[in-house]
Amino acid sequence: MRRPKLELYTKILMGLVLGVIVGVIANKFGAVQFFSIYIKPFGTAFIRLISMIVVPLVFASLLVGTASLNDIRKLGRIGGKTILFYLTTTSLAIVIGLVSANVFKPGSGLTKETQQQLLANYAEEAASKIDTALQKPGLGETLINIIPKNPMESLAGGEMLQIIFFALMLGIAITMISRERAAPVIKFFEGINDAMIKMVHIIMEFAPYGVFALIASIIGEFGLGILGPLAKYSIIVVVGLFLHVIVIYSIMLKIFTKVKIVDFFKGIRPAQLIAFSSSSSSATLPVTMECVEENIGVSSEISSFVLPLGATINMDGTALYQGVAAVFIAQVFGMDLNIGQQLTIVLTATLASIGAAGVPGVGMITLTMVLKTIGVPLEGIALILGVDRILDMCRTIVNISGDATCATVVAATEGQIEPVSIYD
Repeated sequence: MRRPKLELYTKILMGLVLGVIVGVIANKFGAVQFFSIYIKPFGTAFIRLISMIVVPLVFASLLVGTASLNDIRKLGRIGGKTILFYLTTTSLAIVIGLVSANVFKPGSGLTKETQQQLLANYAEEAASKIDTALQKPGLGETLINIIPKNPMESLAGGEMLQIIFFALMLGIAITMISRERAAPVIKFFEGINDAMIKMVHIIMEFAPYGVFALIASIIGEFGLGILGPLAKYSIIVVVGLFLHVIVIYSIMLKIFTKVKIVDFFKGIRPAQLIAFSSSSSSATLPVTMECVEENIGVSSEISSFVLPLGATINMDGTALYQGVAAVFIAQVFGMDLNIGQQLTIVLTATLASIGAAGVPGVGMITLTMVLKTIGVPLEGIALILGVDRILDMCRTIVNISGDATCATVVAATEGQIEPVSIYD
């Protein structure tokens, strides 16, 4: 195993901290336009570089992993464990969010004046989110859409669930033909996979600068002062996210693996920093794959299946936030959600996460679906839009941490993990 570059982690963290400081200064002195024109493009370029390799990396690694299994039953077993893990942790995340919101009642601290101001300021943006959510296909259609009509179109459009389905089917088909004919195909995609991994290493050298540009532009545009009116709500969300990562994921690691919890979180630290900066599970995917394979020792066979699937359907952080947000909005409008409605939140938010794109802001779309199901006024999402971008950064950390935990747990139960010390 290649020794992880600990000094690169430090540089990324320094870029993040410096970005926050510079962003606050820019916001205070009105230099937002300067940052948007001259600084933000570096962050955008970094995200595009990572996004550029997501599709070929996922397709090649998943196809090679599937074709190398030679056992369809094993693939089914790995898939079953993965989906069970994601559904379980997502449900637990929503429960944590609901309990936190019911205990601390974040909606009770919002004055009528602030409520009206927020509704007025974000009414137009809220209407746009609502329209998008109402046009989203139902669960049945989403499941059918996993099967691509045109695989090339799915690859070009970055439709991850369709890409995963096609790669699995093609990998299975390759196992059913003679090894003599299958070998050249597998060798070709092994070469593609190795090249993509090398590109991850190259792009990560640019990470400190990309992270700085992303954070500086975001903080410069929104400022930290926006958290003021919604401080109680924001704190409850962040604390809930923190508890989910530290408690739920640590318990999972302790029960099912022999990986030291401290080593695990040190190992995925670069992915968490990129997730925080980009607010995108999909954009972070190549870095997450590198971290779990090289820093934790998960086999590429497991990571290439579990992580792309997780970046698409595992939204623990988003689900927890939806639990808090739904109760918060209901409280502001003076509505008491009964047990039945709150159980509906758990079910709806869990199902809504399936097929949700791992991109910034998708949580607001699925929240609209949750509010509609329990009868809370949809315009209430305007109340929280102001802090959504910053909280989105926090919940994306939870999403990719859940993906990495699942990959580690599945690999450990399959005997496909090689312990690695990042200090070796």
